[in-house]
Amino acid sequence: MRMLLLGGRIHAAGAPDATAMAVEDGTVVWIGQDGPAKALYPDAEVVQLDGAFVAPAFVDPHVHSTAAGLQLTGLDLTGCTSLVEMLDALRKADGDTVWGHGWDETAWPERRPPTRAEIDAVAGGRLVYLSRIDVHSALVSSATVDRAPDARGADGWDADGPLSRDAHHHARRVALRSLSAEQRQAAKLAFLQHAGSRGVAAVHECAGPEISGKQDLAEVLDLGRSESLPDVVGYWGEIGAVEVARELGVRGLAGDLFVDGAIGSRTAALHEPYADAPTTGARYLDAGDIAEHLITCTNASLQAGFHVIGDAAVAAVVDGFAKAEATVGRDALAAARHRLEHVEMVTAEQADRLASWGVIASMQPMFDAAWGGPDGMYVQRLGERGTSLNPFAMLARSGVVLAFGSDAPVTPVDPWRSVQAAVHHKTPGFGVSARAAFTAHTRGGWRAAGVDDGVTGVLTPGAPATYAVWETGDLVVAGSDSRVQRWSTDPRSGVPGLPALDPGAELPACVRTVLRGKTIYQKG
Repeated sequence: MRMLLLGGRIHAAGAPDATAMAVEDGTVVWIGQDGPAKALYPDAEVVQLDGAFVAPAFVDPHVHSTAAGLQLTGLDLTGCTSLVEMLDALRKADGDTVWGHGWDETAWPERRPPTRAEIDAVAGGRLVYLSRIDVHSALVSSATVDRAPDARGADGWDADGPLSRDAHHHARRVALRSLSAEQRQAAKLAFLQHAGSRGVAAVHECAGPEISGKQDLAEVLDLGRSESLPDVVGYWGEIGAVEVARELGVRGLAGDLFVDGAIGSRTAALHEPYADAPTTGARYLDAGDIAEHLITCTNASLQAGFHVIGDAAVAAVVDGFAKAEATVGRDALAAARHRLEHVEMVTAEQADRLASWGVIASMQPMFDAAWGGPDGMYVQRLGERGTSLNPFAMLARSGVVLAFGSDAPVTPVDPWRSVQAAVHHKTPGFGVSARAAFTAHTRGGWRAAGVDDGVTGVLTPGAPATYAVWETGDLVVAGSDSRVQRWSTDPRSGVPGLPALDPGAELPACVRTVLRGKTIYQKG
């Protein structure tokens, strides 16, 4: 089948004035101007773009589909502006089991989360699980604790407040099992459809025994085989589980394989204590564990990877890579393209070493948008150290491949907002160009999953026809059919400019998402 897109703006390398694109059997076969397109492909099915912007579809290289879907179908707490408002939302929630997500006490006037007694007072005896915005701690009801007795006395247990570490994992497993199979499947489907509606053609599902479970991952991977949904690349976060990786058919033993926790929950591992609490967080793996896992995965031709945020955790990872290099060699280590998730507190020297080992950094620009800056949560938790997180520009200069995503449900799937956040980092000098940010959220995601053929993730003849069509808020000139659009152009790149990404600018709205020639989302 041959299709011809006409009358748009095509983001294509080497064709800065392209307005048309021809697609045949799921592959881009030609890019150029409308006139020649009509002459070359007179019998093609024509799609009129009406000035819309066509660009490579986004990839989100770090998501949790079930949890993100439960936010869409369940209790979304991200809009709560106070403790009282959160409790009121819980009181009104439906169901015998209430799964909620997104509370963040650092922005509330009370500056604290509810106590378990306050949760129980509005829960009505129901099983309640409410994850913090970073999903590294959760508020639960007494009914949940009764169903998860192993949480009592485990690391991270709190008799009155949020649960973290192992106590949190026990409670989360119980809450997830308390939902029906239909609820869980509906959540996965809702999330993948939502991702498609945001111009995302592929996601990386970061699963593990402490997050969701093998059955949950298998179900997400099965949905990803549908021609009407985004691709799903699977990762399983478990040390040395090579046979499990083979059984599940995942890309690697990576994703959320935790070296530490999160800054907001004070579980990210630090060299020095938090500024607002006498703790240095939690470190779950040491350099020896990390090295052994890297060696095992390298020898098994699997991608290894780790969740790593705090400076003490990053140091352990760097030491682990150095130990692994002594066994398998630098070339083998680099060829495996192992990956790190988040890698927020990293120095220039560490970045150089990570680049030498071929490491891919899967990062979330909206973390900085949400928590960066002089008044943000990072500074509340870390003091002056909080202004040096997520150094995108420094990592890029070192040669580390960047792959940008959301960590949904931690931040929403909103790729243009993510690109905007990467450009306008709240710490001067830490942001990257619009072109680099867009590349990290498109081609970078494919490269993170091992697809680096030179054409996937760009629009050029021979590339998969994986793209999104965007309405870009064109300004129509009065009395004329011509259109004027504010574009962030880079004349040196040979690539048409991206829509304006200035703070406050109207960002593009997705009209259609196409994966290898198949439409997976159509507006309306």
